[in-house]
Amino acid sequence: MAQQTIKGEAEYSSLLNQPLESVRDAIRAQAYRGHTAGLCSGNLQCNLVILPRALADDFQRFCETNPKPCPLVGVSEPGRPCFQDLGRNIDLRTDVPRYYIYKDGQRAGQSHDISDYWQDDSVAFAIGCSFTFEGALAAEGISLRHVELNRTVPMYRTNIMTKPVGNFSGPMVVSMRPMKQGDLQKVCEICARYPHSHGEPVHTGDPAAIGIGDIGAPDWGDAVPIAEDEVPVFWGCGVTSQVAIGNAKPALCITHAPGCMLITEINETSTMLKEQAVALEHETSL
Repeated sequence: MAQQTIKGEAEYSSLLNQPLESVRDAIRAQAYRGHTAGLCSGNLQCNLVILPRALADDFQRFCETNPKPCPLVGVSEPGRPCFQDLGRNIDLRTDVPRYYIYKDGQRAGQSHDISDYWQDDSVAFAIGCSFTFEGALAAEGISLRHVELNRTVPMYRTNIMTKPVGNFSGPMVVSMRPMKQGDLQKVCEICARYPHSHGEPVHTGDPAAIGIGDIGAPDWGDAVPIAEDEVPVFWGCGVTSQVAIGNAKPALCITHAPGCMLITEINETSTMLKEQAVALEHETSL
């Protein structure tokens, strides 16, 4: 099902090609509550996870041990609702269009402002998002079906298991984009430039090979049509962290709603982020 627009809410189309300040103002005012794919081209977008300090070390190690689905690009100081390296004007309590609230590992609700949930010991994690490489794909003339249809990218639970750390464990979640067979090499080459945003695909072709029973019924996001001359291509997805959180069952956890990302102030081609991601992938492969 395509995303519905709330009455009185800013239209997605009205925010396309708008600067970050305008998009952020609309999100903070709760005038825009939708997905962020295609918005603020060039700005790094991130998945967001907020946990109590007591669980922060284990979760950070979980991300570092599983960099393909959970490439860590920022960690906040306890109690501070910002990422110093990702922008001076970020407020993690208001700058995501829609948040999910988890209690004891179960989703208990959603919110557009988490100020009342923020704690003195809250630690936030920014995890790279595949929306980052979508601008590069589009610049090369590669179509993105979910953007064309104004839908949230489809995401699926797989049979690919992550490496557990502490109580954090579970299967990898992947996002899917249909691609023409002739574009696959170019797609892989482009995405390889963004290791901090999942990098190259983890699987191409038969969904059943990675445990997906029905490509038309995503676990998160919206289904998109796949043409006869296209194949489904799958990337590691930061929603993997939400599955791991469900298994860890923390008393309280806050995340972004899938597709509704934190838009940062830094460029998605940041050399610093790439170098960090490459170094971490090397460490985890040893």
